[in-house]
Amino acid sequence: MTAVVDFWGVKRRVRLDLCDEPVQVGDYVLNHVGFAIRRIPSEDVQTTLELYEQLLRENTGQGPEDLMAADVRGEIEAGRS
Repeated sequence: MTAVVDFWGVKRRVRLDLCDEPVQVGDYVLNHVGFAIRRIPSEDVQTTLELYEQLLRENTGQGPEDLMAADVRGEIEAGRS
């Protein structure tokens, strides 16, 4: 009941037992603290990735950083070190 996910080049093992529906290799999932909690429908993948990229782009050290952007950056940096 685990899988390896790739999050901007950072690979993590996540648990699948809380996911809202079964997933297969190649599916995109929403991961929260080591648990895949939702399979992202294929028609929503591009929009979801664009929203994450926008979040990171708009929160680049200009004033207080959005907490979600800080969390995403922390995950990326932790995985690369």
